Amino acid sequence: MQRLLCLVSLVTVSGITPVQKVGQMLEAMKDKATKQMQEEQVQFASYKQFCEQTAEEKGRSIKEASEKIETLDADIEAATAESNRLGQEIAQHLADLEGANGEKAKATGLREKGRADFVATLKDYSESIDAIGRALKVLKEEKQSTALVELSAVRGLKLVPATAASSIDAYLAPPAAAAAAPRGGSLLEAPEPKTYEFQSGGVISMLEGLQDKFVDERISLEKEEAAKKHSYEMLVQSLDAQLAQSKKEQTQKSQFQAKKLQFKATMEGELEETKSEKATDEKYAEDLKATCEKKSAAFDARQKIRKEELEALSKAQDIIASGAVSGSAEKHLPKLLQTTSLASLRSKAPEQVARFLQQRATELNSRVLSAAAARVGADPMAKVKTMIEQLITKMQEQANEEATKKGWCDAELSTNKATREEKTDAADALKAEIEDLQSAIVKLGEEITTLNSEVTELNSAMANATAMRKKEGLENNATIKDAKEAQEAVASALQVLREFYAKAAGAKSLVQTAQSSVAHAPDIFSDEPYTGLGGESGGVVSMMEVIESDFAHLQAETEAQEEAAKSEYQEFMEDSKVDKAVKIKTGEHKTNKKTGKSEELVTLEGDLAGTNKELEAANAYFEKLKPDCFDTGVSYAERKAQREEEQRSIKQVRPAVKTSR
Repeated sequence: MQRLLCLVSLVTVSGITPVQKVGQMLEAMKDKATKQMQEEQVQFASYKQFCEQTAEEKGRSIKEASEKIETLDADIEAATAESNRLGQEIAQHLADLEGANGEKAKATGLREKGRADFVATLKDYSESIDAIGRALKVLKEEKQSTALVELSAVRGLKLVPATAASSIDAYLAPPAAAAAAPRGGSLLEAPEPKTYEFQSGGVISMLEGLQDKFVDERISLEKEEAAKKHSYEMLVQSLDAQLAQSKKEQTQKSQFQAKKLQFKATMEGELEETKSEKATDEKYAEDLKATCEKKSAAFDARQKIRKEELEALSKAQDIIASGAVSGSAEKHLPKLLQTTSLASLRSKAPEQVARFLQQRATELNSRVLSAAAARVGADPMAKVKTMIEQLITKMQEQANEEATKKGWCDAELSTNKATREEKTDAADALKAEIEDLQSAIVKLGEEITTLNSEVTELNSAMANATAMRKKEGLENNATIKDAKEAQEAVASALQVLREFYAKAAGAKSLVQTAQSSVAHAPDIFSDEPYTGLGGESGGVVSMMEVIESDFAHLQAETEAQEEAAKSEYQEFMEDSKVDKAVKIKTGEHKTNKKTGKSEELVTLEGDLAGTNKELEAANAYFEKLKPDCFDTGVSYAERKAQREEEQRSIKQVRPAVKTSR
């Protein structure tokens, strides 16, 4: 392009001085600096808008995360309360089931006992009625010998009242006249007819009344049994309905409690994720703020420098434009370019035209002009004109073909570029998502391993705590026992000493006063009564009291330690169980989450493979377009400019050829 501008300047531009050129360059620099400054302002305005929008979005995300955390905490608390309430209700249902089963078992036992009593009593009534029926039959048939046997059987029945038994006994007793009968005679052989008939008639009436009574009582007994059976069946039916309802409600509430616990575990997992996302957003917002502030400071500094640069360029331009510089330049500096006219070529000989075309061919590196110069030098001018016209037409056709091809190439390259950029962006996005998923899966795996390790540690800690508690309890109980026994022993010893010294304190001296005046008497104890080792005993007693107090303190302290250790152990075990359950649930949640992400990773990897294939196809098509649409030499614009210069040179030569002709 610089060569083309110089060529145009050779034929169209008047000469300028170096100072004027410097002024133009300064003006161009000012324009460029101003443009860059404005572009930078637009760029920073966009970046500042990004900072503000992103900060606002992150602030909104953090606020939403905080609100979500509060909601999740409330949901977890509500689920915990609901689960506890359901647990209490389930326990109550279990108690109701146990009570109803107990009541049913008790009622069944009573029913079975009542049924057995009924069967036995019914048997007695049935046997009694049958026996009375048989006795009545033989009495009415006047079979005396058989009647006595049947009446004896009736007499032995449990249900026969005493009055009936007495009547039967009287009937069975022999008459008074028979008492004087000869030995060997039978009391039943020859009773007086009238007496027998009178007695049998009374027995028959008594037995018939007794039979009717037993039949009525048996009917009443059967009705009572039917009523009791019906009451039992109604009670059992009610208890079965109560058991079924309680069991149904207990099952439903157990399922609902399990769902609540699952919901709680899910909310806890989501709570941890939300907290993590919130922390990430807070860190990002903090980094964004620092980066944006840094960029803002850098922008202010760059704008300041750019303003100073423009001021410097303006000052330099003013200085260059001043009379002291520009005036001297007009006087003393030569022109940069000289005017050249092609009109003189019209009067030159063909050799000069050929020389001009060859010179331009050399300057433009144009094979077309070089061939034209050769033709001009070799051919007559008449043929040159035709050749030039044909050459111009051919060059125009080539220009049209190249422009058409360029349009097709531009369209295909643009579409291919958009496809490659789209697939590249899609592949990069998928890679980023895959990397995030892989990182999340690794992190989840590490978290699951950590949770499993923590559960194992909890199990070990609970086992160790149980062993230590057992050992500590044995040691504390032994210490308490020893302290009690020691206190009892010390108290017994103190009582002995106290009783002795109390008794010794009242002792009287048995030594006569006169003895104290015996001459040359050896030294001996004084006349004061001996009351024991008073001073020493006081120290011993005091020390023993201190020992007794120490043992009492040891007992109290050990008992307090034992109670505290029990409470601490129970609290530790309860907390450990809760922590263990939470960790197990969290581990299950993260395992499910890891499985889901692994499946998502497989899907994304498949998508990436497909996208890479599409990108490879687009790159292959781009490589196929290169030979036709890209020139390893000059660009299309340069070729177009060169062709236009070639055409312009040939057209400039054409008038000269006409004149020469």
